[in-house]
Amino acid sequence: MFDYSQLSAALIEGNWESTRELARAAVDAGANPQDVIYQALQPGMDIVGERYSSGEYFLPDLLKAARSMNAALEIVRPLIKNEEMLKAGKIVIGTVKGDMHDIGKNIVALFLNGVGFEVLDLGTNVSDQRFVDEVRKSKPHILGLSALLTTTMYKFGDVIQLLTKEDLRSQVKVIVGGATITAEFAKRMGADAYARDGGEAIKVCKQLLLS
Repeated sequence: MFDYSQLSAALIEGNWESTRELARAAVDAGANPQDVIYQALQPGMDIVGERYSSGEYFLPDLLKAARSMNAALEIVRPLIKNEEMLKAGKIVIGTVKGDMHDIGKNIVALFLNGVGFEVLDLGTNVSDQRFVDEVRKSKPHILGLSALLTTTMYKFGDVIQLLTKEDLRSQVKVIVGGATITAEFAKRMGADAYARDGGEAIKVCKQLLLS
């Protein structure tokens, strides 16, 4: 069995050249491409997420790890048929109506995509109806709502109420986040969960899939 520890370590360190070379060496040695993803790359991104949440890693470390992940995926993805690419789950994410902030949302999407979630990012200033329409159309497991402004954070409740009105609330878990958001506020708005950053979002979203 292939030893994936060096590959994971290279990703965690953000060394994209080594990550790519070790991924190529793994498949050349006969490693299953899916194993490279699920036993090396995704566990590595989990650790990056934990370090980011704890304050040990910062945004530049995250970006280096993401580049390393993508470099390795360029090697293994062409070797895997689309139907064999098992995803952790599907997530629709976006910043609510009236709010143009996207840095935090983009980081969360990056983390979730890195650990295997299929992420559909609707961008910023997304209307309540568009969120609901996308839930109906894409049938995601999770809907992620982001807001930074105190004037827009109450849109979480509006989106959730519209989901309920259109008989979609029971079909999707809702997670919310943003610099001004707290777990207590998320609960008041009717959300299923809250995450303060991308690293925590990984854990929370995995838990939501099991609930």
